[in-house]
Order: sequence, then structure tokens, then C-alpha cells
Amino acid sequence: MGEKIKVLIVDDSAFARSAIASKLGTDSVVEVVGQAKDGLDAIEKTKELRPDVVTLDVVMPRMDGLAALERIMHECPTPVVMLSALTGKGADATIKALELGAVDFFLKPSIASPVGRDESTEELVRKIRVASQVKVSTRRRDTRLRQPVAASAKRARRQANDFNKVVVIGSSTGGPQALNQLIPAIPGDIPALVLIVQHMPSGFTKSLADRLDQLSHLDVREARSGDQVGPGMAFLAPGGYHMTVATKGEIQLDQGATECGVRPSVNVTMESAARVYGASVVGVVLTGMGSDGTRGATLIKGAGGKVIVQDEGTCAVYGMPASVVEAGKADKVLPLPYIADEIVQMCRERTARPRQRTKARV
Repeated sequence: MGEKIKVLIVDDSAFARSAIASKLGTDSVVEVVGQAKDGLDAIEKTKELRPDVVTLDVVMPRMDGLAALERIMHECPTPVVMLSALTGKGADATIKALELGAVDFFLKPSIASPVGRDESTEELVRKIRVASQVKVSTRRRDTRLRQPVAASAKRARRQANDFNKVVVIGSSTGGPQALNQLIPAIPGDIPALVLIVQHMPSGFTKSLADRLDQLSHLDVREARSGDQVGPGMAFLAPGGYHMTVATKGEIQLDQGATECGVRPSVNVTMESAARVYGASVVGVVLTGMGSDGTRGATLIKGAGGKVIVQDEGTCAVYGMPASVVEAGKADKVLPLPYIADEIVQMCRERTARPRQRTKARV
């Protein structure tokens, strides 16, 4: 057996720290090397103990989790999994934490409860294992929160059918931070519809969509069934729902079977776009664990569309992009900072307005 994953638990509640440590102690791969009671304590113990992963609560005295996270990212970069509360305020704080550099988050009540389910423990251990593989030392160091784009700066939208391309972006672990760089770099007058699938549970995608909308010239919103599509618009699949686009140009949501173990699935949205818009689709696969997006990329390529993937050097986890590359379905493999320009170039190529199709070529 290889070396254990060393974890530092940070929470102002002694009970929560004890409950989390007890549950993590049941796994042979994880070793709890320390506990911290607030943000200041967390910074010092991260420097002292050099853990592989830090689990970090948000609400704490002296220094809260967001302030501690920012300090950790600057002073002793370490993969961080946030412990989040399932509330509107908790979701907003979690999205900010992911933007600041946290690798992932976990719902605190499900692990800190004395009657927490075994599958909750397994899920947290899985996230810790993934986090331990993240190359924090090579990730972007500018963790300052971006400033919102004034509503008046957003360009007026054109007619709903006036767009050349449909861009489908998929991401998982590390995705929120990647999206916070990519989406604001796409101009609001791009002649394209943008569909975004981020693996994330319900209750958090609305906060992510709102934050992306604040930062972007695109009109970003959490998708709802019946939403009409248009240029310069970006729809984010809500947690727990697959997102597709219908031939009549509207968003549809469903809670069908999971694919690649997730819902929403990148594959499902890409399949829908390839079926309806054919060669006018540009698929983009960003950082994430697993292979979701590979089947979708195959369908996009079969329909005549293009596929861009994020390169290994800028990925938090080079899983989903690697799967597409290994399948031979990537037209471009690019560092994250170059992807927006490539999307714009592909979308502004002379092409007919997206034609609705009945069947994708595979």
C-alpha cells in the first residue's frame, strides 16, 4: 500500500472535527494528521504539518474560511475541500471559495451528523482522494475575486435565432474556477449560444450561474425548462437535471438516468446539441475526473462539429480532457487562457445559421 493521504480538518466545532476525524479514520487510505479550530489556526497548521488535503469550514471565529483559503493559496498552496452548508448563503460562500482556489466542496451536515450515512463518508473520501491529486503548485496564483461587470455594459441581445454556433462546455472537479476564467473572457456579442454543464449538486448551480453572470458580458443563467435560446446567452444545467435543447429552440430539463454516474451529464447535452445543430456545434471539455464528455465529443465530431479540450498543464484534474484526447476526438488541446479566443474564432467562421437536425452522424 502506498503512502497515506494526510488530511488537516478545520472547523470551529469540536464535535464536527471529532465526527469528521472518526469517519475518515475508517478508511485505510486517509490519515488525519491534525485539527484546527479557526482560520488562523488553519494557516499555521497547514504550514507546520504540510497536509496533502485540508477540509475547511466557512463560518469560523477570528478568521473565516474564505479569508483562510486565500491566505493558504498564497502562502502554502494546498488542495482544499470546503465543508458547505446547504443554504443560499452557504452556496454563495462555496462558489466564492471555488473561485478562490478550493478544489471541491462537501455538504457538512451529511458528514458531521452522528447518524451520517456510510455513502456520505465514502463520497468525502473520494473527494479527498481526487483533491490529493490536484497540482495546486502549478495552478493560477491570482486568487483575487473578480469584479462584477455592470449590467449596463452587457450588450443588447439579437433575435433568438441569430447565431452561428452552439458551444457546449463541460467540466467537473476544478471546473468552477476554470469557468470563472473562461466565461468572462467570451465577448457578449459572440454569434453563439453557450450551454454549460458543471458537475454540481442542486442548490449550488444557481449561485454559480449568478456569479458567472456578474463577471461576464454574456447573459448567464441557470437553465429552466422552456427557456428560449439566443446569441450571447449562456445556460448552466441545474444540479440534478440533464439539460437538452429541443428542435424548436428551447431548453428542456429532465431527471433521467445518470450517465457516467452524474446528472447533469456533459454527454447528454452534447448529444442533444449534435442532434439538433450538427456541424455548427463546438464542444469544450475542461478539467474534471472521469470520462463524461467523451461520448458527447464523439457525437459532435460525427456530426461535423469541432472539439476543444483543456491541456494537462492547466487542468486541476486531467481526466475528462485526457479521455477525449485518448479517444482521438480533440481538434485543439489548449491551455485554459487560450480557449476563449479559439471559441470566438470558431464561432465567427463563415457558416450558415445552425440547421436543426433530426439525427447526428456517428
